[in-house]
Amino acid sequence: EGRQFVAAPAGLAVLPLDGTQGIRFGREITFAAANCPELVIGVEIGSDRSLPIPPSTELAMHGATVIVNPASDVALVGSAERRRLMMQSQSARLHCAYISASAGRSESTQDTVGCGHCLVAENGTILLEKSDESGLLITDIDVQRLMADRQRANFAVRLGLEAAVGFSLPLAETKLDRYVDPQPFIPAEPIREARCEEILDIQVSGLCKRLDHTNTKSVVIGISGGLDSTLTLLVAARTFDRLGLDRKGIQAITMPGYGTTNRTRSNAHRLAEELGATLREIPIGEAVAVHFRDIGLPEGDHSVTFENAQARERTQVLMDVANMCGGMVIGTGDLSELALGWATYNGDHMSMYDVNGGVPKTLMRHIVRHYANTADSAALRQTLIDILDTPVSPELLPPTEGDISQKTEELVGPYELHDFFLYYVIRWGFAPSKIYRLAQQAWGNVYDGVTILKWLKTFYRRFFSQQFKRSCLSDGPKVGSVGISPRGDWQMPSDATASLWLNELEAL
Repeated sequence: EGRQFVAAPAGLAVLPLDGTQGIRFGREITFAAANCPELVIGVEIGSDRSLPIPPSTELAMHGATVIVNPASDVALVGSAERRRLMMQSQSARLHCAYISASAGRSESTQDTVGCGHCLVAENGTILLEKSDESGLLITDIDVQRLMADRQRANFAVRLGLEAAVGFSLPLAETKLDRYVDPQPFIPAEPIREARCEEILDIQVSGLCKRLDHTNTKSVVIGISGGLDSTLTLLVAARTFDRLGLDRKGIQAITMPGYGTTNRTRSNAHRLAEELGATLREIPIGEAVAVHFRDIGLPEGDHSVTFENAQARERTQVLMDVANMCGGMVIGTGDLSELALGWATYNGDHMSMYDVNGGVPKTLMRHIVRHYANTADSAALRQTLIDILDTPVSPELLPPTEGDISQKTEELVGPYELHDFFLYYVIRWGFAPSKIYRLAQQAWGNVYDGVTILKWLKTFYRRFFSQQFKRSCLSDGPKVGSVGISPRGDWQMPSDATASLWLNELEAL
């Protein structure tokens, strides 16, 4: 307001004041919390936020993670939505929190009415909002999350230490106001179907390019009647349609072994037939039995050797069939299994292209359900629904009275918890104690603290010890914000140890 104020000087000025060494004054001053290094506050005044390069941009570049804006915005038709979009956008661009408090309707009504529009945005999300209501808006801001996002985005901060005013706030344990989504990989209901279709398109596009690049007209997929291989086969069918290839070029191979049940076997057959793929059944029992005799594995020994030999035999079959038909083995392993190392090295861990490597298990269910909901064939839809209802299992141990005896989630823990842990470990890089607290907030009505802590420890132990499997992953498309390819997002030494992380959990 040029009629009342003089613009702040460029750079930093020190104004003398009796009894002090002077007060720092300027447009790029930030306020840094001495006892919370991630909390740095910058102040932007009113409609300055509408400038082509608003002061908040420079403040963020000088380290501000929280922008506060005292304003005197007026109530005009449509103005609230414009402010909302502006603050969402700015907080997303700057990976910061944006707090705005505007004058209320009781302040003046001579020519305009104050809107009283107050809101808190964090990294593109409105956390809390009100218009001309009495009282305070109180919510929590996760400044560690903001800093983690800046690091991932290579957000270059020009720290102007001379312009930082230090302050201190008391630190205290508080109850979290924010909603913590228990399934962070699952899109919200209004956009879920569209998002599932988008993910399918990414998978199909990746496989299209690989087949076109290698001039490959045939693919080989090991199908088990389980969730992972089902999605791989669905992606392959769409890929062949997009490329104008006959689906008979999809070699869907079922390889029953010691743990195969009638339910999964029949579902695998029906799925391949409904999709028009070439179905082949190649039992592995006899070949594995010969191998057991060759290596001296005692009869009745159901150790890890018994299990992994079957997985490796299946991979050998797939690779050799691919050589015979000039095809390519398409992998089925998903993001959650790869994070936990729940894959046999040089077995199901290996393929020529893995379309599921970027898809977590919890999200995979929704993609397959979306495919079922949009399928033209009632038989295909029924088969997919039954596959969704089948317990997750590698089926490497003999069945119990015809039913699956080896249930993955009883051995390594619930995938819904592990996917939650995976999201906050990889996407945000949070400390174990913080992830534990968030998990209690999100899952406290389903699992008690002891159970959450048990599986969180399991996650860290497996995630660190199994990195060697991820260091040589097959190619495959990333579909979301989390990826563990050693050629992309996740560059971690195979010999990294989980001790520091587990020690922090032991201290809880």
